[in-house]
Amino acid sequence: MTADGGRNPGAGENTVDRKIPAEVHGLMMEPNSNQPIVILRLQEKDAKESSVVPIWIGIFEAGAIQLAIEGKDPGRPMTHDLLKNALDLVGAEVIEVVVRAIEGNTFLAVVELVERNGEHRLLDARPSDAIALALRAGAPLFVRQSVADLARVRQRVKKKGEASEAPTAGMDEEKMKEWLEELDPKTLGKYEM
Repeated sequence: MTADGGRNPGAGENTVDRKIPAEVHGLMMEPNSNQPIVILRLQEKDAKESSVVPIWIGIFEAGAIQLAIEGKDPGRPMTHDLLKNALDLVGAEVIEVVVRAIEGNTFLAVVELVERNGEHRLLDARPSDAIALALRAGAPLFVRQSVADLARVRQRVKKKGEASEAPTAGMDEEKMKEWLEELDPKTLGKYEM
C-alpha cells in the first residue's frame, strides 16, 4: 500500500485513483432499522457537482463522531480520545484519513500517521473509527475516486411536494439514490444519541 492509502499499481489495477477531499456533512438515523449513517460530502473539482457518500456505522461510533462534530467534552476520554491522547504522548500526528476501498459492502479506511522522527505509518481502520479520530485530530478526510465512483450519490434539488421512501439497509440501489438525492441539509446533523 502506498503512503496515501492506495494500493501499489499492479496487474489490472487503476493507477489513477485520486483522493477527493471530503467533510462530514452530518449524521442521521435510518428510520426503519435505527442504524446511524454518516454522510460524507465530497468536495468535487467542479463546484456545480454535489455528491455525498453514505456509510452505515455503529451506534457507538456515531456517538463518538457526534461528540466531535459538536465539540462536546464527554468528561472522561472515550476510546477515540484515548487513541488521540496516546498518539500525542508518543509524538505521532494524524496526517490524514482516507476511505480507500469497498470490499463487498464493507468500506475500508486508512489513517496516515507521522512519527516524531518523520517516519510515516499507515493504520488500517474502519471508516467510522478513522473519521472519529480525524475529527479529534483536525486531520483532513479523503475518499478515493474508486470508492466515490461506487458509492457516491449525486444530489438534486427536491421538487416541492415530492416524497420518497426512507432507506433500509437492503433497499434497492435506485430507491436509495432517490432517497439520498432528496436529503435536506437542514435535517442532517439532527442525530440523537
